[in-house]
Amino acid sequence: MTNSLNDMIFSKSIFIMGANPAVNHPVGFSHFLKARENGAKMIVVDPRFTHTAAKADYFAQIRPGTDIAFMYGMLNIIFENGWEDKDFIRDRVYDMDSIKEEAKKWTPEVVEDVTGVKAEKLKEITEVYAKNSPGTFVWAMGLTQHTVGTSNTRLGPIVQLALGYAGKAGGGCNILRGHDNVQGASDMGCLSENLPGYYGLNETSWRHFANVWKVDYDWLVSRFVSKDMMHKSGFTLSRWWAGVLDGKDGNDKIHNANTNIKAFIVMGNGVTSTAQQAKVQEGLDNLELLVITDPFVNEAAVITNKQDNIFILPAATQFETSGTVVATNRSSQWRFKVSEPLFESKTDEYFLFELAKRLGFYDEYVRAMGDGKGNFVWPEDATIEIARGIKTIGYTGILPERLKKHTLNWDKFDHKTLKGFGECEGEYYGLPWPCWTQEHCGTPNLYDISKPVADGGTGFRNNFGLERDGVNLLAEDGSAPVDSYVNGGYPQITKANIESVLGITLTEEEKSVIGNSWTTDISGIIAKKCIEKGMVPYGNAKARARAWNFVDQIPLHREPLHSRRGDLVHKYPSFEDKVDHFRVDTKFKSVQLEKDYSKEFPINLITGRLVNLNGAGMENRASVYLSRLSPEMFCDINPNLAKKYDINNGDMIWVHSPEGTKIKVKARFTHSVNEVSVFLPFHFTGIMQGVDMTGNYPKGTRPYAVGESANTVANYGYDIFTQIPETKGGLCRIEKA
Repeated sequence: MTNSLNDMIFSKSIFIMGANPAVNHPVGFSHFLKARENGAKMIVVDPRFTHTAAKADYFAQIRPGTDIAFMYGMLNIIFENGWEDKDFIRDRVYDMDSIKEEAKKWTPEVVEDVTGVKAEKLKEITEVYAKNSPGTFVWAMGLTQHTVGTSNTRLGPIVQLALGYAGKAGGGCNILRGHDNVQGASDMGCLSENLPGYYGLNETSWRHFANVWKVDYDWLVSRFVSKDMMHKSGFTLSRWWAGVLDGKDGNDKIHNANTNIKAFIVMGNGVTSTAQQAKVQEGLDNLELLVITDPFVNEAAVITNKQDNIFILPAATQFETSGTVVATNRSSQWRFKVSEPLFESKTDEYFLFELAKRLGFYDEYVRAMGDGKGNFVWPEDATIEIARGIKTIGYTGILPERLKKHTLNWDKFDHKTLKGFGECEGEYYGLPWPCWTQEHCGTPNLYDISKPVADGGTGFRNNFGLERDGVNLLAEDGSAPVDSYVNGGYPQITKANIESVLGITLTEEEKSVIGNSWTTDISGIIAKKCIEKGMVPYGNAKARARAWNFVDQIPLHREPLHSRRGDLVHKYPSFEDKVDHFRVDTKFKSVQLEKDYSKEFPINLITGRLVNLNGAGMENRASVYLSRLSPEMFCDINPNLAKKYDINNGDMIWVHSPEGTKIKVKARFTHSVNEVSVFLPFHFTGIMQGVDMTGNYPKGTRPYAVGESANTVANYGYDIFTQIPETKGGLCRIEKA
């Protein structure tokens, strides 16, 4: 998220695509409504008429998986009418011309054929969004969970770049996270392709963290079977089960140093909210060891047929722990412990410390905290360690005492700008990263050059060289944050160039301790010198509309692997199959071209959330009050579609997927879905393809609501770049049970 929900009050238009904040973020949605009361135009593009759409000024019901076509249609109209911000594009964007060329193909008529949205509706929405400046672009998993999810999330910002809405109050991209610390978990390296702070899996990064963690680099290398594996992305949560199954029985081949996954430890994750639940079950069944730490019974232990070596460890809740969480807008917050853990429950760090002791590296694990000899204060010293090491996204200033002061002084911050006053003057609430130094205020809006760096100003990061094919990749003159020593573009700052770029002379003492790059400079000298000169450590470059390191250098529409429009599959084919994609061979085109799925599975399958349930629903369905609102799993179906199958409201129906899986659920009539789509909430489990597995719950732990999982019928399909599952672009067929 480049801006924040609070900042939305400055928006004149709000474009929501693939998100339903009225249901998924009901508290945060108040900011949308305040903005609308303030005159902002709200636009919603979604495959179904959601609660958010009910509050919108404009709504377009799009065919799942065609977001890129719709956005190119917008760009076509924007460029045709000259509504783009030409100065912004010239000064701060690389190769918007490639986007213009692709957009020419997407006339309103072509977009109507592919997306199902009428040409006039597309024109109306585009004009409203382009003429009500600034506009903010909002999305969530409805935009990401596709084989082209990465392209979706590239083209959205490109729309913002074209209109000059990036780097402005009321503009930018507001990407809604599903939980309160998803951003923080991502920042801490919970993704399998990077280290904390998004450092790549390369020798430079590992050496940096050896320095941060105060351990020997060669010792780190010795923890891996080979140096190649040390630099190799791991399995993703989406396909961990493939690592267990190891290519057997027709499953995709893996590349994991000639061994398969044997043990699975789950901490704070609803495994049953991931796609391909039949495969998840198969993976669980074939594990040698399953360990789950959770305050409630994690239903990974319920849906498996495995009978031994399953351990459920009672974890403490957030109210029984303290520490930091990082919100969607990059602001941190300190949580104070409310009570001690109840009964036998233990905190997450307890389990991790005990595991480290038993695996023989506890001393190394805690060496960077406190006195380095195992004497430390948790979680304060861990937070300090994080601040010392994560330079890439600017965690240096995010320190415990600063955050505690913010949490205890909520009333000392402006609710619109996040800017503090009184004893919090000179800081933004939660010190949104990048927070470059221990004195820096934080950065409320990314890429905003209207303010000095010392007050949160930044340009676009220089990360891909100074030029490409003779074209300048740095920002043009006049496109630097206010009061910058260099009033234009400049490279990221290193030990080698800091004196020449900043026009300074380092002392011999500074030269002896400074790091080679701003990303590895634990001394903090580079960041400090940059702030003094009004410059950003990561440089000042142009945003790339064309990214040459992606499979599609510019985003392209590609039909979902299971498309209802079989006639479009050959015109807009998927990617070539990808070998060793996060250690698993992953199919794209071979699945898509195997047959015309629409003949056997003619209905769009849409999944999403309910306002009273969350994720896998373990906690919520254990509440008698929340369960009363959704006591059983259901399928939303249009009455006209139901009539074709002789289905009545309340009938039990089977929903079948192309994967050969099925679920038995209750039909619920609604006009929120169209006549070729059905909707399934993904919060239920306990029943697998008609088989009741609730007998596996330990005595007294069965939740008040159980049911089939929507993800049992989720279609095969994964993003080409991140491997996020394609749960928002599948097909199904239905029949009366």
